[in-house]
Amino acid sequence: MTVSLRGGFQQQDGCLLFSFTGQLDAYSEKQFLAFITDHLTSTPQPLVIDLSKIDFIDSSGLGALVQMAKHCNDQAMQFLVVGNARVVQTVKLVRLEQFLHLQPDLDTALGSIAA
Repeated sequence: MTVSLRGGFQQQDGCLLFSFTGQLDAYSEKQFLAFITDHLTSTPQPLVIDLSKIDFIDSSGLGALVQMAKHCNDQAMQFLVVGNARVVQTVKLVRLEQFLHLQPDLDTALGSIAA
């Protein structure tokens, strides 16, 4: 992780839960993708990315999210993104809220995981 992005990982409620703080941008997107990829399991599990503590996201960050969503679709894995107001605004600006399965909060995301 870079100084501008910090990440955490845990398995919770039958899913892989990643949480990030800081900035998801051109400087941190490679580390973001590598961090998630390093923690993926061989058994497909739903993937939840919690960006509720992200201060800033740019087009590179959105591209990284799209890349992860495509990977999950290819692997038949459920993919959900939790965002704060800033993340939600940016995602909606480019009309990706459906593709990224944007969730209003972590409890809603965990509750919507297909059993």
